Amino acid sequence: MQRSFLLSSLLIAGLGSILFSAKAIVVKLCYQYGVDSATVLSLRMLFSLPFFWVAVWWSSRYHQPSPMAKRDILSIIFLGFVGYYLSSYLDFLGLQYITVGLERIILYLNPTIVLLISMLFLKKKIHTQQWLALLLAYAGVIIVFSHDLHIMGSSIAWGGMLVFLSAISYAVYLIFAGEIVGRVGSIRLVAYASASSTVFSTAQALILNPTHLWTQVPEVYQLSLFNALFCTFMPMLMVMIAVNRIGSGLTAQAGMLGPIATIFLGWFFLGEQITIIQVIGMAVVLCGVAILATMQTEKNQPRPELAEAE
Repeated sequence: MQRSFLLSSLLIAGLGSILFSAKAIVVKLCYQYGVDSATVLSLRMLFSLPFFWVAVWWSSRYHQPSPMAKRDILSIIFLGFVGYYLSSYLDFLGLQYITVGLERIILYLNPTIVLLISMLFLKKKIHTQQWLALLLAYAGVIIVFSHDLHIMGSSIAWGGMLVFLSAISYAVYLIFAGEIVGRVGSIRLVAYASASSTVFSTAQALILNPTHLWTQVPEVYQLSLFNALFCTFMPMLMVMIAVNRIGSGLTAQAGMLGPIATIFLGWFFLGEQITIIQVIGMAVVLCGVAILATMQTEKNQPRPELAEAE
């Protein structure tokens, strides 16, 4: 593999991860205009859905997809609910109480949650080195969480729990999505699951606040469009391109730029503080997840294009 090809692929993967992570910044900026979580999520899904369908149409020009079985359709509806709707809504709720840096660090525990769920329900064995990596990763989260709890008060506990539940919900999505992505295709799976999520999130927004979807200030719609295009659709394509070029292992390692960038983006756009304790905790988390990632083979890792689509 040529050095320039490798570097450009890592750059694509890293940029995709940073854009995915910037979603939290955009959500926080929307909150400054008084919009609620359900409306923010619904606008994000409504604006991103056309881009995903264009991707499906474009890919079908070169590869005619096979018809989907009824069980796959039902599975995708479930995946859209648990992976894109429920997980995103819990995440957006949690962002009302915690910093974007802590949010991204908690979500970065996703591979560890997948591993634990696989052990509990799929009877997969966790080796000693994996246990050590898990302990390291969660120790880092505890460091950052304790620091923020001391500085910002008890609301951090509620927000952190919501985001952790979001990570659990998305881990369930990853496990089930990995079983059908080979039959459906990654682009079609993400597009159809997004459509399912759009239905759930829009229904919730209309029930809770019937007029909020079309009565926001222009800045909220601009931010939602930015979120849909630059923090949802484009990074998904970037990560998929990187996976095709250098594989899921290197792509996942490049994805470590996401949590790092989020802390600095939160400082720049939201005025969130950066302390040495946060940096140390983040480094510990990244080390734990990195060790875990290097131990996973290409065969049993969750596909990054699915893992990052949240």
